[in-house]
Amino acid sequence: MPIIKSAIERVKTNEKASARNSAQLSQMRTAVKKFETAKTAGADNVEELFNQAVSAVDKAYSKGLIKANKAARDKSRMAARLAK
Repeated sequence: MPIIKSAIERVKTNEKASARNSAQLSQMRTAVKKFETAKTAGADNVEELFNQAVSAVDKAYSKGLIKANKAARDKSRMAARLAK
């Protein structure tokens, strides 16, 4: 544990940011998985889940949690899966 006050504050800030980032990533992964399972099961609300998953991926990218290529790759795969 750091002794200097600014370092102590930095640790607290980093913990908050880490918790926020991991929650956001988890939310994105959950949205993608919901879409995948709904498509496999043949649910009727697949379009809505697709839009939510794409939105979650875009939000994660805009916050810097994932890179541009991963966002594009994930959205492309989901779109191809939706079209099948």
